[in-house]
Amino acid sequence: MSDPIDFALFLDFDGTLVEIAPTPDQVRVDPDLVPALERLRVRLGGALAIVTGRPIAVIDDFLAPARFDVAGLHGVERRLGSHVSGGQAEDHPDLRARIPQLHAAVEGLGAVLIEDKGASVAVHWRLATPSDAERAEAAVKAVAAELGGAYRLQLGKAVGEIVPASATKGAAIRGLSAEPPYAGRRAVFFGDDLTDEKAFATVNADGGISVRIGAAETIATRRLGNPEAVRALLYGWADGAPIAPDALPPA
Repeated sequence: MSDPIDFALFLDFDGTLVEIAPTPDQVRVDPDLVPALERLRVRLGGALAIVTGRPIAVIDDFLAPARFDVAGLHGVERRLGSHVSGGQAEDHPDLRARIPQLHAAVEGLGAVLIEDKGASVAVHWRLATPSDAERAEAAVKAVAAELGGAYRLQLGKAVGEIVPASATKGAAIRGLSAEPPYAGRRAVFFGDDLTDEKAFATVNADGGISVRIGAAETIATRRLGNPEAVRALLYGWADGAPIAPDALPPA
């Protein structure tokens, strides 16, 4: 068995630690999750981070009172220890100028939700009719195209998000992996969505372990069925079970 100190653990949030909810604010966090993550972080010598499309402040609300290292907004903003960098809305005037245009484009589309994250913006159509979903996707694609190469469109499960082109979860994991307590350890990343596939590629290229949650096609090397299975694994690791991600089922 590998010594757990050899690993650095990077965890997506929605669809990985918690079940996907109809709207982003309806997510429910298992009451045992935060204490388990805190115990596991201690066991890993601090090398545990959340890597997510959510803003850091939202993750803090969901995982209160704990404060974990977080790469938020797909890496636009980052907190390592007490140091926070990136993510200021004022650094993205071109994106901010198009938020009203995006609202106008989806006005009247039932159950389409715009989530303004400051340095990025997401359009959700999970609850929309097929025709409204198609129009919402077309709207966010059009705005992303107008913004040009400084931004990119990231499609996920019934969501399209416009993010700075330089922001990827893979780059965020690499950045954290260069700093203590992550440096010199083997990265293990759990994720569930199209947005995580590029991060899987980065982790694989760097000799780490990628774990896809759910049944979709993936380039990850390992797989778990759902967030409940992820939590069960992490709870076991937190309570002393061998930390052996290489032994997880192959993808």
